[in-house]
Amino acid sequence: MPRPGVAHVGDGPPTYDAEPTALQDANPDALDELVADTVLDGARYGSYTVRATSVRGDSARYRGEPRRDALLTARFGSGESALVLVAVASGARASRSAHLAAADACRWIGGAVGRSRLRLSEDIRAGRREDLKSGLHRLTGRGFGKLRARAAELGLEPHEYTASLRCLLLSGDPECRTRVFFGVGRGGLFRLRDGAWQDMEPAEPGPSDTAGEAVVGFGSAPSEVHPSDVHRSDVHTSRTYPSDIHPSGTYPPEPPSSAAPSPEPPPSEPFRFRASVARPGDTLLLCSAGLAEPLRGEPALSGELAARWSPTEPPGLAEFLADAQVRVKGYADDRTAAAVWES
Repeated sequence: MPRPGVAHVGDGPPTYDAEPTALQDANPDALDELVADTVLDGARYGSYTVRATSVRGDSARYRGEPRRDALLTARFGSGESALVLVAVASGARASRSAHLAAADACRWIGGAVGRSRLRLSEDIRAGRREDLKSGLHRLTGRGFGKLRARAAELGLEPHEYTASLRCLLLSGDPECRTRVFFGVGRGGLFRLRDGAWQDMEPAEPGPSDTAGEAVVGFGSAPSEVHPSDVHRSDVHTSRTYPSDIHPSGTYPPEPPSSAAPSPEPPPSEPFRFRASVARPGDTLLLCSAGLAEPLRGEPALSGELAARWSPTEPPGLAEFLADAQVRVKGYADDRTAAAVWES
């Protein structure tokens, strides 16, 4: 049934208006830095349908601040070897350049994935889990190295020009149901199966942590989280990652840089990776922290979206946008979400 407008769940309505109030302040000499309040996209390939949106949060709408989240949806190649990338990034909350860092993070990982498309597509279709994990780890690290270099160019500290980055890779092969997640920083990865949400986020495990039910996928451990899927590494500091995956499948380092040593790096972030096989009827949701936090914290929201998204027929773009904007009092951050419906 169609949703008449942006709704809310919980004990009461949020403090802010449901619709945008103020535009962001514009610099006439930097109009390319303006960010639209909302972006919306979608596609259908093989057995899956993608819906994606990024929406400025209630607080930013009220204050006339730019959307700190960025969204990239891209298809590289065609036919069975095509590769679909969905990238979600969130800039640092306290930084005036947050929206620019998020856009850079999406653009740079998109370029790296696009240049590596043939090898990545082959690895996904062949189920080469370890090759995917190591290669994507390096591509992600190189992107964060670029963010650090850009921060230095702008005269900013590294923590002022960085972002959380979370990505999905989907094959264009209709026979391939492998779905690959990777990223760094805050956000969420959820799966709606048989009407119930499963939190798929690869947590940072302790030496003996195991939790949850088995995941259907190649190379998965008996636990919900594969211990080797989370790496503590200085992804912000490395300058030796390749720009793409070589056809040989190896990942040789780049030549040493002659640049001066970079500033002391911020605390390292864990790299998260997950590869699983989708079942017909599943809905996989990748989102920024602005949606992940209320989904985890407000049962009424998770119940509402489960009811809306359980049918196998995916919503249209306008319906998906309205669903992603269901509001919860106390949660006013940007929301970026990409959902994949499996037929």
